[in-house]
Amino acid sequence: MEHQEKKSTVYYTDFRVPVGTSLQQKLEKLMRAAGIGEIEMDGRFVAIKMHFGEPGNLAFLRPNYARTVADVVRSQGGIPFLTDCNTLYPGRRKNAIEHLGAAQENGFGPLTTGCQVIIGDGLRGTDDVEVPVPNGEYCKTAKIGRAIMDADIIISLNHFKGHEATGFGGALKNLGMGCGSRAGKMEQHSAGKPAVQAGLCRGCRQCAKECGSDAIRYVDGKAVIDQELCKGCGRCIGRCNFDAIYSQEDNANEILDCKMAEYAYAVCAGRPNFHVSLVMDVSPMCDCHGENDAPIVPDIGMYASFDPVALDRACCDAVLAAEPFANSILGEHRADKSYRCCGDNFMDVTRGCTWHETLDHAEKIGMGTQNYTLKYVR
Repeated sequence: MEHQEKKSTVYYTDFRVPVGTSLQQKLEKLMRAAGIGEIEMDGRFVAIKMHFGEPGNLAFLRPNYARTVADVVRSQGGIPFLTDCNTLYPGRRKNAIEHLGAAQENGFGPLTTGCQVIIGDGLRGTDDVEVPVPNGEYCKTAKIGRAIMDADIIISLNHFKGHEATGFGGALKNLGMGCGSRAGKMEQHSAGKPAVQAGLCRGCRQCAKECGSDAIRYVDGKAVIDQELCKGCGRCIGRCNFDAIYSQEDNANEILDCKMAEYAYAVCAGRPNFHVSLVMDVSPMCDCHGENDAPIVPDIGMYASFDPVALDRACCDAVLAAEPFANSILGEHRADKSYRCCGDNFMDVTRGCTWHETLDHAEKIGMGTQNYTLKYVR
């Protein structure tokens, strides 16, 4: 008898609603169809991991969606809280005080979401737990925010979008990079730090605007990266349109992708987990930016699954199949013959991204499968 590879089920619905029905109701219907009711939540703490958005960015998920997820959890007897960990780079989310302020400014609080907001790694981003990574190749343990690991159940609520280093941001990035403490984020980014090819640098200073560590200065009109100050986040690489900035380790992007997958597995292993992704406002870069560029493709829909690998793969496939917006950085690059586009909607936004490595490695270590069946929920 021929062996058939196991498939995971991903549930999908579009953003169409008849008069009298809301998107929040449709999201709840999607989650229930995907089986969230199978999770025993009575009296258990449920961490809803999401991104509250850097102030100035308007692409992050509205608090209304978080409210829907929290309401479903409460209906099953669970005790929900919204959570994220502090950022590695300076900004409005680098410590719990500023992070909570940013969340409130963007509308996240008990009155709007029906549950509390807890910053997972504490006041300074140092309150973490070292968690084993099942089958880890790059990280044997992961430094995860303590409050996230103290929860009995983890739900990831993801804004699916592009990303300037990893190509895309979905469930695996929300869990892996997002749940890492500041030390954990540093470990994931530590594979390589970028440098500048002076001959290609135009001195446009756009890379310096992206740097959250003040690590880029200019000498004779050319960018120079201070290796001591640099955190290795790679945002400058994604911003440079002239290929002047590169990672000094050829496989740094691949290692980042793999470490992120391993951190995500550490967060989910050994406890119930469920994942929801909204493919809307598909900005080319992360919600960590204090701004958001125009979406690269139209809004597609909402997805849910117990398998975050299958979920991310389904969302990737949907974005790859979508027609790019002409008035976007993707459309701009496609129209520019000198940009050498390859037809991949992620790689044509950010040259050198290796987005598939995250999925390949997560599948390899046993977190899930990229082989999925898509079920439409009306």
